[in-house]
Amino acid sequence: MYERPHEIERPIDDTQDNFAFHPKNIYLSLLLFSLSMLFLAMTAAFVYTRVQSDLPPIQLPVLFYLNTIILLASSYTMVSAKRAYLADNTRQYQRMLWYTLYLSLFFMAMQLVAWYQLFSQQIYVNSDNSAGYLYVISALHFAHVIGGLPFLGLFLYRARKYMREPVSVLVYFSDPDKRLNLRLLTIYWHFLDGLWIYLVIFFLINQLLWQAI
Repeated sequence: MYERPHEIERPIDDTQDNFAFHPKNIYLSLLLFSLSMLFLAMTAAFVYTRVQSDLPPIQLPVLFYLNTIILLASSYTMVSAKRAYLADNTRQYQRMLWYTLYLSLFFMAMQLVAWYQLFSQQIYVNSDNSAGYLYVISALHFAHVIGGLPFLGLFLYRARKYMREPVSVLVYFSDPDKRLNLRLLTIYWHFLDGLWIYLVIFFLINQLLWQAI
């Protein structure tokens, strides 16, 4: 591996200046806005139907809280991968991408276990409205984590393919398009993290309010 190929001067990168107006940034902004509205609408519908049906909210399994820590860790490793990319640190860059992938897969495995815990308590998606919304909302978030994995895998594949000799390493690290894509992927990962925290806090507040009334 080659850590910092300084032999050739990098081309001027105007990605930072044009980032806000780049089509990829606009597409991602529209996607994140749509997802935000979708989850806000679903959580609002959850409150409405729960109140109308006079049903208690489902108590979240402990693994939902553990998954919050796992996602926070994956956000940290994504940030570390981005910093390593900007520092031309090939080994750290690839290592942090692998850690992000492992943590994402770990999150998915723990989420499956959390659903199994609900099943073992005979709480199914068709048990009542509260259970149905919990499964659907958490499954939607789960699906969007899966949706980000191919892009993460593509970064890993390209890093392993092109980071083999000084010239290819320099070209890889100097590519404004790769830098932009990594930045967009990092934003998407942070969004999933923030969305999960919102959902956990939302269900927790519903549970505490029900107990207080």
